[in-house]
Amino acid sequence: MPNGTMAVFQGQRPFVPPRIDFGWRYAGKGARPYRMDFWKRNHHFMRKLHSLAGVMPVGGYLVFHLYENFHAWQGAAAYNEVIANIASLGWLLPLVEIFGIFLPLYFHALYGLYIIADVRHKTDTWGAYPYFRNWMFWLQRVSGIITLVFVTWHIWEFRLQKTLGVIDQVSFDMVKHALMNPVAFWFYVIGIVAAVFHFANGLWTFSIVWGITVGPKSQRVMQVVSLGVFVLVSALGVGAVFAFRFVG
Repeated sequence: MPNGTMAVFQGQRPFVPPRIDFGWRYAGKGARPYRMDFWKRNHHFMRKLHSLAGVMPVGGYLVFHLYENFHAWQGAAAYNEVIANIASLGWLLPLVEIFGIFLPLYFHALYGLYIIADVRHKTDTWGAYPYFRNWMFWLQRVSGIITLVFVTWHIWEFRLQKTLGVIDQVSFDMVKHALMNPVAFWFYVIGIVAAVFHFANGLWTFSIVWGITVGPKSQRVMQVVSLGVFVLVSALGVGAVFAFRFVG
């Protein structure tokens, strides 16, 4: 076998065994083979799943949640009625929250942190990213970290404490009281804007990852759509925060 290759007889095709990826990789002559971790071996699939989770159900729930909070502009009675309708789901509500919101949310968040930490997505200088989409690349990651902190605090403040019996049923007056604190008020404004930006800009990435926008023209159109979603949904969410502060 010259040059370390398999001899092939004239007129015959070499036998190529089916490849089964158990994660083992050749590290070079004289070195022990190493095993790639699960995430790297399945990076493409995980990226698609990560992107999908960020749009549905997490992004969809974000829009719905901000919409239901926007009812605060109609006063305490209207908002409390919305909360009561959600609570009427009974035993189904925890299942929806766990499997439809919390698990997809924290899968998206934790795998997102893995992507940020992955050396393949790092750069030495900010100057290496001079163009608009490159800056969006960085803002997507910064907004993701802000959103993770904000959403985790929000879940603790109004969901876990209720589950633990620390607070009663969430109501208009309870949220209004919390947002009367200027620090909490601006924390929610910043957190909502970051969350909506992360979702809206993520739509652009999602459309590429899933092969929806494959050319420059369609990607430019999606960029405009993402910007529109950001403006409209941000206005919805920030408007709800202002409603709790100034209505009633």
